[in-house]
Order: sequence, then structure tokens, then C-alpha cells
Amino acid sequence: MADIIDFLSQYSGLLFIVRAAALVAAGFVVASLVARNVRRFMPKHISAHHATLMTRLIYWVILGLFLASALRQLGFSLSVLLGAAGVLSVAIGFASQTSASNLISGLFLVGEKPFELGDVIRVGDVTGEVLSIDLLSVKLRTFDNLFVRMPNENLIKSQVTNLTRFPIRRFDLVIGVAYHENIARVREVLKDVADRNPKCLDDPEPLFIFTGFGDSALTIQFSVWARKETFLELRNSMQEEVKLAFDEAGIEIPFPHRTLYAGSQSEPFPVRVVANDEPAG
Repeated sequence: MADIIDFLSQYSGLLFIVRAAALVAAGFVVASLVARNVRRFMPKHISAHHATLMTRLIYWVILGLFLASALRQLGFSLSVLLGAAGVLSVAIGFASQTSASNLISGLFLVGEKPFELGDVIRVGDVTGEVLSIDLLSVKLRTFDNLFVRMPNENLIKSQVTNLTRFPIRRFDLVIGVAYHENIARVREVLKDVADRNPKCLDDPEPLFIFTGFGDSALTIQFSVWARKETFLELRNSMQEEVKLAFDEAGIEIPFPHRTLYAGSQSEPFPVRVVANDEPAG
């Protein structure tokens, strides 16, 4: 009789383990299916960042409920587990103040929304596309296809530039022309280049600014606008087209000039460069 009771008790214990394992497996499946379907039926006005956070929250809540049910099947008391979890969380909080700071900073990033998934941001000397915004860090993919993980605390303390927040961007072309050039003619050539470039927007219109007198040239800033999707194409094409247009119009882009003096009381002396076969003198 004792053997039968021992067998039934072992069988019952094995049954509880099987039930707990089945609940855990079912939790992973149900949480994945529910999160995927919730993401599919979310309103279109919700940003990709908030949709990702919501689906993750739903996934972990459902999985946590199944894990709690599995622990009850194994005979664990939830009140004892919650008490132990509270003590453990306090100990972990003291031991990992950096993680807590990143967690709080992540909540500020979620609430402030300085950038979203898919935006291109610049933090210090790192520029890349935002892949994910988590509670502890932000993951970026740089333009040379490198993976960069930035702690949220660093983002809160640093200056973050969102390069794709607005639909259009301005490209400022700073160029110098020789002192003998006609400024009005230079303006006409630059505006003609902008008119012929399909990536350059008509509204806002290009901006011509005569910035001042440089050491060797008249400095000019010519600013044009483009959609953020075609900004790099405009930047590359404009510089090439301006160079070709200046060459065609005969407008000189000077290089720095230097004058040599032998002493404070002497006149500048010329420097003449001669070929190897020409006698000096």
C-alpha cells in the first residue's frame, strides 16, 4: 500500500511538472500571437516607437501571467515570491545605479520623443539610423553598417540632433570667388544651377548671401533646400554642377595667396619658378 502511495505521489509530482512546462510553452505561443495581432490592428496614427513598446508590454504581461500559473502548479506561493522579488529588486537597485539611471532616462526619452524608429540622429561624432529605443539603451546603425549601442543616460546628457525630423533640409554651399569677379554675375550663375537641378526645391527658394571679404577671395554662401530623402543627392550634385558652371562662365575660384618678405624694411621679392632646362638668372 505504501508503494502505491509513493508511486501516486511521484506520478502526481511529475504531472504538475508537465503542466507547468505546458503552461510556459503555451505562454510563449499565446504572448507572441497576441502581440503580433495587436500590432497589426493598431491605429495608423500611432508611431512605430509607441507601437513597439505597447506590443512588448503586452507580450511580457501575458508571458508573466503564464509563468505565475506555472509556478503555482509547482507549489510555489506567489506572496513569498513577490516578497523575495521586492527584496531582490532593492538589492539590485543599490548594486546597479547606472542601470537605474538608464531606465529613468529611457522613460524620459519615451515621453519626450526627440526621435522615433527610423530617424537619423547625430550624437557627438556618431551618426546613424535608430533601430530600437529600449528602456536601457538606444541602438543605432551607422551609414557604414556598424551597430552602435548608446546608453539612455548619455543621450539625456548629450546634444542630440535629429537629421530627419522635418520633411526638408537646407544645404549651405560656402564658396569663394576672386576679387575681380562680378558678384551679380556670380549670383546669376548659382541661381541658374539651382534652377536646373531637379532635387532643388523652388519653395523655399535658394538663398544667396555675400558673407564678406576673405584673405584671398570674396566669400559667398549659397543655400538650397531639398527633401530629406534626396538631400545627399542634392549635396553631391550641387557642388559638381557649381564647379562646372564656374568653369564654363570663366569665374575664378582662387587659392590662397602668400607674399614673402625678407625683413620688416625690405620690399616683397618675387619668386619665379623655371623649368629644368631654362637657366636661372
